[in-house]
Amino acid sequence: MHTQDHIPEDIVAFWFPDGDAPTADEHMRLWSWRMRGGANDEVIRRFSDLTTGAAAGELDHWADTPMGRLALILIFDQFTRSVWAGTPRAYAYDEKARDLCLEGLRNGHFDALENVWQKTAFKIPLEHCECADPADHLANLDIAIAIADRLIDEAPPHLRQVSVMGAGQPRKHRAVIARFGRHPHRNAVLGRDSTPEELDYIATGDFPHTTKPGVPSPDA
Repeated sequence: MHTQDHIPEDIVAFWFPDGDAPTADEHMRLWSWRMRGGANDEVIRRFSDLTTGAAAGELDHWADTPMGRLALILIFDQFTRSVWAGTPRAYAYDEKARDLCLEGLRNGHFDALENVWQKTAFKIPLEHCECADPADHLANLDIAIAIADRLIDEAPPHLRQVSVMGAGQPRKHRAVIARFGRHPHRNAVLGRDSTPEELDYIATGDFPHTTKPGVPSPDA
């Protein structure tokens, strides 16, 4: 399937089948499906070629619209982790996703999104993208935390507690970056040597992106 066979709305509709007002239980089920590996096989089957095309720059024009920018963020921040899982390429487009996010915060695309779950996904690259200077990553995480806190008030009343829980996620990432300056669980895939302290941390299997020790999800 070629990149021209898809439009941004295809990607967003696939990733967010929540409807206008999902129940809290359904919203949590779908969030787990998105972020804990349930969507992996379908992403690989339906969107591998699209992800490869996006990585080659064939979809850069999608960033001209809020929906297109969100679709690109999903591809570069999430689909890459399914399509190229276990390889350095899974993380190779984090900077592109981060830059799309930061620009979208400046140009109004973030504010134009339809709901809090789209906005939550939009800011995740700020949590994932390692920076050469850890201080830059911490600054991005502070932005992500401020966004997550703001989205609590924007959430529908029946999803407010879900948003409170979600606001804890960037804080977990921040604690890891403040401690290590990077995500140590990526070291083996990226060919990096781990410090003794990082080895102790990795041995726990308790990372921000896991549901339980030792079970990684594609948002790693």
